[in-house]
Amino acid sequence: MADVLIALGGNVGDVRTTFRKAIANICGMTQAALLARSSDYSTPPWGEEDQAPFTNAVIEIETSLDPHALLFTLHKIEKKFGRDRAQETRWGPRTLDLDLIAYDDVRLDKPELTLPHPRAFERAFVLVPLAEIAPDRIIAGRRVADALAELSAEGIRRLPDLD
Repeated sequence: MADVLIALGGNVGDVRTTFRKAIANICGMTQAALLARSSDYSTPPWGEEDQAPFTNAVIEIETSLDPHALLFTLHKIEKKFGRDRAQETRWGPRTLDLDLIAYDDVRLDKPELTLPHPRAFERAFVLVPLAEIAPDRIIAGRRVADALAELSAEGIRRLPDLD
């Protein structure tokens, strides 16, 4: 079994409901156990800034799927919730974005998949929720909390829990 970190994001539709349903799909379709789920956070758009704020979160799962099969499944789930990677604008609005941040300590550098995620340490919208559930996790030789301390988390706010 592998310990996997997945970042969730979106800014189109009822994102928090989408997250709840997507997490259930992730666990069901990958036969994974949900080990941890961060709070949801409102975050400023990144890259393409002229769009609605995003909602971001991170989950930790345990799965027996290999990294490529897991990525394939995550892309299927994104599509199920309305994402069309072929038609979208890079860093633009989306219903659901699922990013594989880390898969155990696996290091992979292939055109279709790089592990750990190559830009995770540049993005406070990933590190803030990640630090909530795994502050001491070492990814690519760096402790999550230390990496977050090097970035500005300006504009990121924790959303109230849903009932």
